Amino acid sequence: MAVGIWVLNDQLDPMQAALASSTPAEARVVLVEAEALLRQRPHVQKQILFWSAQRHFAQELRQQGWTVDLLEADGHGDALAGWLEQHSIDELRVMEPADRPIRDAIERLGIQCRWRAPISWLANNHFLWSPEEFHHWAGSKKQLRMEFFYREGRRRFNVLMDGAEPLGGRWNFDQENRKSPPKGLQGPPPLWFEPDDLSAVVLEKLERLQRVHNLPGLARPFRWAVQRSQALEVLETFITTRLAGFGPYQDAMVSGQPTMWHSLISPYINLGLLRPLEVIKELEQRGLQLDVPLASLEGVIRQLLGWREFTHGLYHHFGADYPNSNVLEATAPLPSFLENLGGSGMACVDTVLEELAGSGYAHHIQRLMVLTNLGLLAGIEPQALTAWFKAQFVDAHDWVMQTNVVGMGLWADGGRLGSKPYAASGRYIKKMSTYCKGCRFKPTERTGPEACPFTVLYWDFMARHQERFRKHPRMALMIRQLERISTEELAAIRATAAGFEWAQPGQPPCS
Repeated sequence: MAVGIWVLNDQLDPMQAALASSTPAEARVVLVEAEALLRQRPHVQKQILFWSAQRHFAQELRQQGWTVDLLEADGHGDALAGWLEQHSIDELRVMEPADRPIRDAIERLGIQCRWRAPISWLANNHFLWSPEEFHHWAGSKKQLRMEFFYREGRRRFNVLMDGAEPLGGRWNFDQENRKSPPKGLQGPPPLWFEPDDLSAVVLEKLERLQRVHNLPGLARPFRWAVQRSQALEVLETFITTRLAGFGPYQDAMVSGQPTMWHSLISPYINLGLLRPLEVIKELEQRGLQLDVPLASLEGVIRQLLGWREFTHGLYHHFGADYPNSNVLEATAPLPSFLENLGGSGMACVDTVLEELAGSGYAHHIQRLMVLTNLGLLAGIEPQALTAWFKAQFVDAHDWVMQTNVVGMGLWADGGRLGSKPYAASGRYIKKMSTYCKGCRFKPTERTGPEACPFTVLYWDFMARHQERFRKHPRMALMIRQLERISTEELAAIRATAAGFEWAQPGQPPCS
């Protein structure tokens, strides 16, 4: 029987389940570069990363003795149909995609394009918790909170533990990791790479296709790692130059400092170039050897062992209807400055978008407290914003963005993921960033031409949803503050909000 293995472009690990199920002597491997994906207008840096990493992985598999075909085609369906026929493949093995829509699409293609070989799905081994294990943990719990899942993960994988207790006597050091940036704060330089010959071919191809498909972002300079050896170098650089300083200022935002002390490894873990448990164990071992402050070490491990696994688990636990969540009935359209990656007039938003345009990257607080905070306050339709996030970020996948945008950022799920909306005014951005310096808007103003849109929209958001949050244990205080605003000033706030770009014709977006 002739066996084929289709490696998807976020499964670039020789230990992934489909490859591990066979040997180079028994199976033939296929990878596909499908131009049809560009019709979704992904950020050009994201697509360069995906295709370049895929080509390097094909090269590595060939060096290990595998027979590998990399198909360049318009779409997956006909290309794979021809490949299956040409090589008389009797069984096509595929590791379960992390993204639910991808499996659905593959099954449809198999039927529509009459693939000659049946698909054998193998369980995804790129996460520490399988969907079934997470579902068992979730059980009949009334509330699913990351903190308790994270503690269970620490125990299960024996990470930062002192017997049955957490190392240092505490599970959580969050309060020590939220410092505002002092003047002149500057992080260590990140490790970047120059494109090799293989990446240069992909870069030139996508520069041509960028014009055809109007892809957002700048193709050059492209500096991401594209193979496992480089990704391991990035991890090592993080441990030796950035890990100790990661904790205190992980929530800080500084103009001209897009990476700060952040690890920059999420794209590589999500592509399969790094394995999550190997990263966690390496961080733990080396961090303790180097006497890294526990607040920094625990902070980064919390993101991997806690948040990454939790959101993936919830994505599958909540099911296929979760993306349609819209409890706050948000319907405002996507502002053009997001589509254009700039031009809002707000220094914070435009700084983040400019950095995003150049690299396809922004760190987690820029995403949560600038971009999705704006979406929450302005009432932007959840799936429009989620689709934008999925397209723009180099580490974005459906499983990542549905939970992070729909749940964490927009609270469109009504609290199934997070206990309260992460709503913040311009005062928060001023406290945690340097963006407000020189901005034409004033964070303390909530009406008039100089009023900060975040501050205006914050109070407009509270006014729109005051009945919902009046008895909410974590929001009631803000509703009481809202009630102290005079009727005249509140009307002025809402009139100012109605004048912003996303205002619907004939009605305020925030009414």
